[in-house]
Amino acid sequence: MASELFLRLLKKRGFDESFLHPDYEKSVSGFSLPDMEKAVERIIAAVEGKEKIIIYGDYDADGVTASVVMHDALRLAGAEEGNIEIMLPNRFEDGYGMSEKVIERAKETGAKLVITVDCGSGNGEIVEKLKENGVETIVTDHHETPEELPKAVAVVNPKRKDFEASAEFKREEIRELAGVGVAFMVARALVEKEKIPKGQEKWLLDMVAIGTICDSMVVVGENRRLCYYGFKVIEKTRRVGLRELMRVAGVKKIDAEAIGFQIGPRLNAAGRMKTAETALRLMMTKNRPEAAKLARELNDLNFARKEQQAKAVEEVRRTISEKDKVIVVAGKWHEGVLGIIAGKLSEKYKKPAFALTYVEKEGIYKGSGRSFGEFNLKETLDECSKLILGGGGHAAACGVKVAKEGLEDFRNGVNNYYRELGLVNQERFLEKQVDVETEELGEFDLELIEELESLEPYGEGNRVPVFLLKDVLILNARLLGGKGEHLSLFVRGEDGETMKLMAFYAPAEWTGIEKGERADIMVEVVENEWNGTRSAEGRIVGLEIRERTGRF
Repeated sequence: MASELFLRLLKKRGFDESFLHPDYEKSVSGFSLPDMEKAVERIIAAVEGKEKIIIYGDYDADGVTASVVMHDALRLAGAEEGNIEIMLPNRFEDGYGMSEKVIERAKETGAKLVITVDCGSGNGEIVEKLKENGVETIVTDHHETPEELPKAVAVVNPKRKDFEASAEFKREEIRELAGVGVAFMVARALVEKEKIPKGQEKWLLDMVAIGTICDSMVVVGENRRLCYYGFKVIEKTRRVGLRELMRVAGVKKIDAEAIGFQIGPRLNAAGRMKTAETALRLMMTKNRPEAAKLARELNDLNFARKEQQAKAVEEVRRTISEKDKVIVVAGKWHEGVLGIIAGKLSEKYKKPAFALTYVEKEGIYKGSGRSFGEFNLKETLDECSKLILGGGGHAAACGVKVAKEGLEDFRNGVNNYYRELGLVNQERFLEKQVDVETEELGEFDLELIEELESLEPYGEGNRVPVFLLKDVLILNARLLGGKGEHLSLFVRGEDGETMKLMAFYAPAEWTGIEKGERADIMVEVVENEWNGTRSAEGRIVGLEIRERTGRF
């Protein structure tokens, strides 16, 4: 019997048994996506004709995992290893999307078919040039599409504007598939055509789960099902490279946190700092010594990435103006960490942020933006188009190029536009949302921990649950760490039960709380193990002091 707290949580989120234990056999058909019939027909012809095929991916975790999934699907469908080649763009030379290098490579190899993964929807010109050279293209992607689609054999993209959503499509929310999820749907369609033995496609789900979570996709509907079974595959993955990466990263338990904060950053570090080829080779290798070497390389690249971003964030801390509604900082930083710098600044100062670096050889500033709430970055760049050399992206993330002499005009332009919008209280979009309120602490135990684990994987649409502990009494308050930066509380609820709470790097306004005070405290519940004893512990995500009582 589930605990009352857990049942209240499920009711609040509208989850039922089908969410907790999704049925793989009820998965969406691969042919639910547009142009899938055309895509599969062309792939089968290429495999049977022993044609050379180029898979063109992207340099992030979604692009790398999608490339692996498409490669493995083709192999399962009968394609020979020597007839498949994977190309990944170089972030610094090629930028996002298809590069003209694919045209030259197709000529060199004699390839007659290019299959894109996680890109291609906006590369109509490249697709046209490939066609002129006798090369056909299948686009598989999940990004927003332009008004005019590429003239490819097939454009398999659930975000196509001309794609009429069926009732099933809405219910399953496959519009939110990651690039790797779309690639997997191609594999599933090949299974339905009996070109891949049924059940063999499940071994691809380790890559699907990693790419989906790392790309911050909504993990409900079909994505929930793919990730749920993907976690099971990760636990027994056949990929020696993934096993080595988890070992180097110190992954002890497969959950969304391990993927989002340990595996994902290391896969992404390759494309950010050098080339994504390292991450691809790691996921593809069958040689353990090579896997160990590549995993260490990714670990080192991730360490370098963290060093550079920390240095940059500290460097700009004193230059940020309080009056600016949008942060715009510039320096000489590694291009690969600009998005992370912008994200960290946005998170720290609760404002949209742009981080740009000066590119000497081009004589321009190049950068990334991050936002939240109602400040849409794509609309901002459209509005400020005369102040930039180029750029594009989505509501929450974008890339931009600015002339050397136009940096100050750009800063003023985006700030003026923000003020013109008259946006109010945007910080509310960053606040944690409470799922369940309670004044009693008795149900915060290991049974609840196990129940909460059944909600994994967490992500967009299914965040880590937040509990509000109402009017609890502070029995003990201590500051820990060399500089007293961590806060440890021992609290008692209305039912007389007690609980330990922790806040790592606690805000200064929390650290003044004292024994005897009463407070409303928002927590996420985690398992703590100390000296062989396991218990439920709260991680503080919000705290408001109510009153001092002195009552015990």
